Amino acid sequence: METQAFKSSLRSHACGHLNAENLSEKVTLCGWVDTRRDHGGLIFVDLRDRLGLVQVVFNPQDAALKSAKDLRSEFVIQLEGVVQARPPGMINAKIATGEIEVSATSLKILSEAQTPPIQVDDDKVSEVLKLKYRYLDIRSPRLQNILVLRHEVAQVTRQFLSERGFIEVETPILYKSTPEGARDFLVPSRVSQGEFYALPQSPQTLKQLLMIGGMDRYFQIARCFRDEDLRADRQPEFSQIDIEMSFVDQQDVMDLSAELLRHIWKEIKGADIGEIPVWTFERAMNTYGSDKPDLRNPLKLEDVTSVVSGHGFKVFDDVAAREGSIKGLAVPGYASVSRSQIDKLTAMAKQMGAKGLVWMKKDDKGLQSSIQKFFTPEQLEDIFTKAGGGNGGAVFIVADDFEVTCASLAMLRDHIARELNLIDFSKDAFLWVVDFPLLEYDAESRRWAARHHPFTMCKDEHLPLLEGGKDADLKKVLAKAYDLVCNGHELFGGSVRIHRQKVQEAMFSALGFTNEEREEKFGFFIEALKYGTPPHGGVAWGLDRLIMILAGTAAIRDVIAFPKTAKASCLMSHAPSPVAREQLLELGIRLATT
Repeated sequence: METQAFKSSLRSHACGHLNAENLSEKVTLCGWVDTRRDHGGLIFVDLRDRLGLVQVVFNPQDAALKSAKDLRSEFVIQLEGVVQARPPGMINAKIATGEIEVSATSLKILSEAQTPPIQVDDDKVSEVLKLKYRYLDIRSPRLQNILVLRHEVAQVTRQFLSERGFIEVETPILYKSTPEGARDFLVPSRVSQGEFYALPQSPQTLKQLLMIGGMDRYFQIARCFRDEDLRADRQPEFSQIDIEMSFVDQQDVMDLSAELLRHIWKEIKGADIGEIPVWTFERAMNTYGSDKPDLRNPLKLEDVTSVVSGHGFKVFDDVAAREGSIKGLAVPGYASVSRSQIDKLTAMAKQMGAKGLVWMKKDDKGLQSSIQKFFTPEQLEDIFTKAGGGNGGAVFIVADDFEVTCASLAMLRDHIARELNLIDFSKDAFLWVVDFPLLEYDAESRRWAARHHPFTMCKDEHLPLLEGGKDADLKKVLAKAYDLVCNGHELFGGSVRIHRQKVQEAMFSALGFTNEEREEKFGFFIEALKYGTPPHGGVAWGLDRLIMILAGTAAIRDVIAFPKTAKASCLMSHAPSPVAREQLLELGIRLATT
């Protein structure tokens, strides 16, 4: 970084840029008082700005410096001084400016500060207070470094894509409400009362329209909005690196995405990413119980249907008869698991919909199990071995519908691996997941839903099944979709898009849209497909999640300047908040009374 970039009419240098090369120079600095120490007539102040800390020495006997006695934490000051070497034994190797200090010759207090409600970079402060006083938390080097990292990733991405012919295009924030899985944030129109804009959940149709418009290669760091229940890796408003390409198929988009991923990791972390394995959705689910598994976790699932069914145990036999799923999770070295731990694991499995949890464990005393009275010792040994169990280990079995079995054991797999410290968090593990089902059946609404979105193209050989529209065939249709998983998180995902009108209409029919519904929601898009649409595909990266992984933080709110809480509220500004009655009347809105 060019150090002269921070020179202005108020300062000559940034605090963190000074070093031994500046010895004897007269400098003007501005910043925040980080700490103040009074030592035998001299006052030492650590002055802080975004670039770092520098130690400043004040002699308050000097009339020009007497106000140094009044300095307190977080005062904003301007000072002049001379850079000098620190005395022997006073060098601080932990900071970049540790070899020097500034002997102040003048001081001006630019802004006083009351005692702050939180101390900068205090790890013991509650998250509630950090969010309420976010502007103070942003002063911490921890959060500032993350925001700088976010900027660097955005810059690296822009340069990479621009060099490969991509054009950055901004798409509207005020747009049309279209069904994309989550609830929309709606914005009422004052001009057309009773009608609403929707904040985009993604620029999906817009980027496809850019391909129809002949832009060929598009990208955008897009703001997206989803009114959905929050968790550690979600926020109601978020950013994604949005990419779309014309005249490509699945492998083209995957290759470019992998190249960008390797470039980011090399530029930001100085690390090389090796060959990324490619697994089908089915293999990932059967092996790990999840389509976004953390490959750093060594625990795996095994199908045990063949050895547990047919022995008269009704729970297993009933699930096998209805073609459900019976899987076991083997955990080496876990034979010491206690009854209370098993109860906790059972509760977790039930939380994911399981009816119960079968446990087995084997130590020097032999094999113990919650089902030992229903099977012979030989049968129990076969089950334990088939599940991957060994001496000193434990096995947990769930028997239910495929989705419930997988979700339950995936949760246990993650929990137990963290409990036993089986995951090396210093490493990153990547995985491509492909061949997703195009559709999934919603038993509650008794209709098919798009697993990704309704513009995803199916595999070429499955097109007749999609166009046929029979339920028995639709469940077999696989998508030209691809997700990149890193450390158990979906880092980015995309698909080849439908580019022919008749195929798009077949997709809408499979989803149960009436002619009126498709015209109302997507009529503009269906019409656009009539006028010559290139084959195209794309990918969307979760920028916040990407930064979360690169920064090694546990929650997305740690990488956003002004995040929301789990209730989608801003503790700092108190948004959302009531508005004046006059504003509502202008919009033609009257709130219902309860």
